[in-house]
Amino acid sequence: MKDRLMSVAEVAEYLGTTERFPRRLIAERRIVFVKVGRHVRIPESALESFVLANTVSPISPGRGTAYKAVA
Repeated sequence: MKDRLMSVAEVAEYLGTTERFPRRLIAERRIVFVKVGRHVRIPESALESFVLANTVSPISPGRGTAYKAVA
């Protein structure tokens, strides 16, 4: 298994966030991570799984609460 281990900085860049966000995910144990000595790395597959699990699909027309334009 060759799963790339990404640094916190790389994960932040991938997600388009600051480094604080992936560090919080790690601290709250909301994402899988690996400790390499004192360094923390996130497997690329874990990051992809996290993104997929938190992806929200749009509501299809006719379902849910739809806003209608006022004429």
